[in-house]
Formats: sequence, C-alpha cells, structure tokens
Amino acid sequence: MRGRAKPPAAPLPQRAGIDPVRVRFPPDPSGAWPTVRDHLMDRFARAIGAGRVDAMLAEGRFVGADGGAVRPDEPYTAGRHLWFHRDFAPEEPVPFPVGVVHRDNHLVIADKPHFLATTPRGRHVTETVVARLRRELDLPELQPAHRLDRLTAGLVLCVVRPGERGAYQTLFRDRLVRKEYEAVAPYDPELTLPRTVRSRIVKERGVIAAREEAGPPNSESRIELLEHRGALGRYRLLPATGRTHQLRVHMNALGLPLVNDPVYPVVEPEPEREDYERPLQLLAGVLEFTDPVTGEPRRFESGLRLSAWPDR
Repeated sequence: MRGRAKPPAAPLPQRAGIDPVRVRFPPDPSGAWPTVRDHLMDRFARAIGAGRVDAMLAEGRFVGADGGAVRPDEPYTAGRHLWFHRDFAPEEPVPFPVGVVHRDNHLVIADKPHFLATTPRGRHVTETVVARLRRELDLPELQPAHRLDRLTAGLVLCVVRPGERGAYQTLFRDRLVRKEYEAVAPYDPELTLPRTVRSRIVKERGVIAAREEAGPPNSESRIELLEHRGALGRYRLLPATGRTHQLRVHMNALGLPLVNDPVYPVVEPEPEREDYERPLQLLAGVLEFTDPVTGEPRRFESGLRLSAWPDR
C-alpha cells in the first residue's frame, strides 16, 4: 500500500510563531460546493460566522499553493490545498522568560516557567513555549518531543529538525528518559517514605481532574522525602510512567497535595486572571537519556527553583 503523499509546503510564513492553517478540499461527488466560497462557508461559517468568512475572502486571507489570494467564485476542485492564518484571541502575556539550558543542532532544552503552556492549544496559542522559542531563537521548525502541564515548571525537550522528532518522541514512549521532579507539599511524620505508588489513573476528556479507580495499575511513581521544615516537605518525585496529572494525583492520594494545586484535592473555580504569586509547587528538574541521534549520554538540570522552598 502506498503511503500518503506529503502535503505541499505552506506559501505563508509563520505568524507569531504559529503555522498557517492548511485546508485540503475533499471529494464532492454530489456537487454540493460549486465554488470555493460555498465550501469555505460550509466548513467555517458555523464557527466564525458567514460574515467573517466573506471578510477573509475579501481581504485575500485564503491563499493557494502559489501564494496568491483565492477568489470566492473560483470553481471548487477536490484535492486542492488552501492556507490561511487564523485570528488569534488576545492572550495575557505570561510575565516570565523561557530559559534555555542547552542548544545544539538537534535539541533545545527549554526551562519552562509556571503558567506557560508547552504547545498551542485552546486559548493558549501565542503564549506558549513553542511559539515563543520559534520567535526568540529564529527556529521556525522547532517542535516539542513531549509535553509539560501548563502549571508545572521545568525542562521541555524540543527538536530543531522535524525529521528527528520521532526518534526523541520514541524515548518518552518507551520510557527511556529518566525524569526527576521536585515538589513542595505538606509533611506527614506518620507517612513512611520513600515508597512506590502504583494505581490506575483515568482522565476523561473535558473533565479537569483525573481520578484513580480499581483495576490494573497504569501508573507508577516513586516518592522520596528530601527534607522538611515545619509543616512542609520537599520531595523528589520519579515517575516511571507519564499519565496526565500523575504526580499530583499520587501525592494527593498520599494525603500530600502539592502546595498551590488548584485541582487536587478540590477543583477551584478558574480565576479571571492568573495569580502569578501562587505557582504550583512542581518542577521538572532533571531529564536524563541516551541521545538517539548522536549516541551521547545526556543529562540536563533546570535552573529554576520552587518559591515555597526559597533557600535551596
């Protein structure tokens, strides 16, 4: 069976570090779309309104493979590609820089601040690690090999060459990356640590909090107490798996919810504005692996620190 043909290169440059949207016209055996406008209306009018689609056509926002603006009355042709830049909603700038702890011809290891999403998604598009570093480092093809929760700070491995992304993603898929996190949470002198926590975690689409349920474990974390001061402890967390919110779920299940966690044990209402003075006390501090491209042993450490443990 022949593979799918590689899509043509976009004739539009990135905008604010974000690629243009590519639209491929599907087959139309019933002749439902006589013109380009007919199809674009059917495809986008419910989402952004018919008036906005017409305005984008009038402004020349939809372009063909040659970079020229598409006319609304052009005949519909199945298999054709068009591109456009979507309108970005205003985003509140996250007032912290993205650090870079390592950069070479293959990798950029970013040191992500709290509150910044890794990849464009939902209402976080231009204020993301990927979009920022593409702009700041002039690396338009930069892509992450994995994701870190928006509220978690620390190391994110990004790939400079798209063709090498799969090799680095495979490291994470096959659990060949040693990940070490640091957290601040309550201290319980009655709790015996270190210990390994295994459980079955389920995360439903559209539901903020993950939950544990009966069944074969699909997650594993080692929890170690590094030190304690009064009612708080500083912990090393070593995840063997990568379920959504895994470390937060496991710490909460031990009665040690992370300081400033807005989801565990109780989902708090989403604030109108971020409170940058109350970051989640979770840091992805170490990434360690054998580089699948160069064969080198790699170890990277975050330069960030958790604010609830200021003197470390």
